[in-house]
Amino acid sequence: MLKLVVIGLDCATPQLVFEAWKDELPALRGLMQRGTHARLVSTHPPITVPAWTAMMTSHDPGMLGFYGFRNRSDYSYDALYFANAKYVKAKTVWNHLSRNRLKSLILGVPQTYPPKPLNGAMICDFLTPDKTTEWTYPPELAREIDAIADGDYIIDVKDFRTDDKNQLLRDIYVMTERRFKTFRELLRRDEYDFAMMVEMGPDRIHHGFWRYHDKTHRLYEPNNPYENVIHDYYIALDKEIARTLKALPSETSVMVVSDHGAKGMAGAICVNEWLQREGYLTLKEKAANRMSLKNDMIDWSRTRAWGEGGYYSRIFFNVQGREPQGVIPPEQYESFRRELKAKSEAIVDEAGRNIGTVAHRPEDLYRQCNGVPPDLIVYFGNLDWRSAGSVGVDSIYLYENDTGPDDANHAQEGIFIWAPPQGIEPKRADSHSIYDIAPTILKLYGIDKPQEMIGEALF
Repeated sequence: MLKLVVIGLDCATPQLVFEAWKDELPALRGLMQRGTHARLVSTHPPITVPAWTAMMTSHDPGMLGFYGFRNRSDYSYDALYFANAKYVKAKTVWNHLSRNRLKSLILGVPQTYPPKPLNGAMICDFLTPDKTTEWTYPPELAREIDAIADGDYIIDVKDFRTDDKNQLLRDIYVMTERRFKTFRELLRRDEYDFAMMVEMGPDRIHHGFWRYHDKTHRLYEPNNPYENVIHDYYIALDKEIARTLKALPSETSVMVVSDHGAKGMAGAICVNEWLQREGYLTLKEKAANRMSLKNDMIDWSRTRAWGEGGYYSRIFFNVQGREPQGVIPPEQYESFRRELKAKSEAIVDEAGRNIGTVAHRPEDLYRQCNGVPPDLIVYFGNLDWRSAGSVGVDSIYLYENDTGPDDANHAQEGIFIWAPPQGIEPKRADSHSIYDIAPTILKLYGIDKPQEMIGEALF
């Protein structure tokens, strides 16, 4: 019987796995030699939500109807929701496998909280608020998970944007060790046709320690005490993968994937400060000091656009007949969007150099635009700069993260490594699409690709 194990490493980045440290990662290198590897082109935007769900459904974010962690529920100004599993309507890989009487183990895959029934077992992801809620399927599995994980399975580190780097590092290691230990033990205790885990540690360690290892980062200091932290963590990850491979039957097919990569963060563009300076956003009164923008601070009668912060910016327009106090006439919508796109792409740094911003229209990226999409999706500096939503900054430039210490942004390409079953010849290319993973898994199990899936099998 075919068995496939997928090991997800959130934010694992190809320049480290495939280039800088490949020779020091024997488990990953061995999988590459047994099969194939390539860069995995992520979603737009390349962030954890919606990228993992896009990977497991072969639906783009517009089809899924959510464009990040936080989304507008409707066209009012204050209706927002966090996109957990309740909002995932598309069928995942394990939904299709369950319908075909195949048994799955799903551990830590983003957007699985709250848990939904499946043929198998599920341990929910980092969106789980805490373990007082129902976080496993079946529910009674929760006690067993904590027992396996030395008494406390860690869903996520409590705060990865912190100045207490020593505590953060300890927490990441404990989380990673216990997650892999739990995964291996559950695989040992029961028979599964398909098993998948996602470890959040690479993402957390990149955001917490990137400037200490990246010699091109503006804050890098040679011989700092954390210079080898990311390197050493990748070595530790490889050892956890080696232990996991050793515990699997020799004929098991194994994939290692990430949802996106990482890169250094040059700084942040304060999107709402910029919109104010350009005359698109007006506050009722000037912010006296740095603070998050709240909807009740905005003079909607004189505001045409506002933005959200994050690794990228979502810019929304205040349109007549759509928003409650809309001011942009519908017939001027496209000309206004062209104007704002051009202006955002012309943003320069403090030295007057264009930073290379790319602004996307959602309908140019997605097959459909379900839910409430942004009017513009903006990558400041093509993701070299994050978006800061704060106001009261007195500059459009911020050289620290407005939500806590963070010196890395997300990159568009993650990793794909696959040691296929004997007799299967994988497609080989420099890169594959994140949407190709789900069709590949289904084809391995002899399940026809559903018509709504947009990727193609990789063999």
